[in-house]
Amino acid sequence: MITIMIHILPKKDILDPQGKTVLRALNNLGFHEVEEVRMGKLIKLNVNSNNETESLEACKRMCDELLINPLIETYTMEVVHA
Repeated sequence: MITIMIHILPKKDILDPQGKTVLRALNNLGFHEVEEVRMGKLIKLNVNSNNETESLEACKRMCDELLINPLIETYTMEVVHA
């Protein structure tokens, strides 16, 4: 079993109203050192395989075909070893 975490964020040039709202709230609470907030998604996939390379390639296809909107989102993947 391989666990892969997929981190999805809006592209830099895409407006992130949720991130702006959280940034304003943090600043209002006194956390003035926070300069930017980007809100995204985290997807955890448990893949029934022992081949890390093939699993990452399959997850990349999943992202490209279904899990993300390539027009407005970017993603990174990482294998999590428990």
